Amino acid sequence: MLQDLATASALGGLALGYALGSIPFGLILTRFAGLGDVRAIGSGNIGATNVLRTGRKGLAAATLLGDALKGTAAVLIARNLGEGPALAAGLGAFLGHLFPVWLGFKGGKGVATFIGVLLAVSPPALGIFAIIWLGLAFALKYSSLAALAASAATPVVLWALGAPAQALLFLLMGMLLWWKHAPNIRRLASGTEGRIGQKG
Repeated sequence: MLQDLATASALGGLALGYALGSIPFGLILTRFAGLGDVRAIGSGNIGATNVLRTGRKGLAAATLLGDALKGTAAVLIARNLGEGPALAAGLGAFLGHLFPVWLGFKGGKGVATFIGVLLAVSPPALGIFAIIWLGLAFALKYSSLAALAASAATPVVLWALGAPAQALLFLLMGMLLWWKHAPNIRRLASGTEGRIGQKG
C-alpha cells in the first residue's frame, strides 16, 4: 500500500513537472511582443539564446528566467509530497522543456531548466555550477562548452555532497542536455562554434 502511494506520488510529481516544464516561454513572450514565431529565426529553438537573436535582450532575459523558474517551481511544489516526488517533478520539468507536447515534442536544449531544478535541489551545487560556467565562459568565450562542462560536473558535485539520488537525477538530465547539444559539440570539434560576443 505504501509502495503504491509512493509510486503514485512520484508519477504525480512527474506529471506536474512536465506540465510546468512544457510551458514555452520563449515562444509565448516573442508572440506577445509581436515578433512572430521565434522558431522561424536563427536555430529555430525556443530558448533564451535564440530569443536573443530577435535583438530584444529583455525578452531573452525573461525567457531565461521563466525557463529556469518553472523547474524550480515544479520541485518546490512537489516537495510537499516528499523528496521522491520532488525529484520526479524536476525530471518532469526538464523533459517538458525538451519535449513539449504542445510543440510536437520539439523544445529547448534545457540549460535554463537544468539550472532552475538545481536551484531547488541543491543551492551549493548550483554555486559550483555557476563558478565552472562563468570561469570557462570568461576564459574560452564558448557558452555551450561552459554549460556542457558545468552540467557534466554537477552529478560529481552532488555525489561529493552526499546526495546520491540527486546525483543520479542530474546524471540523467546531463546526458539528455549533452544529446540536445550534439550540433554544438560538432561545431566545437570543427572550430566553427560561435563565441560569446561574436558578431554575425
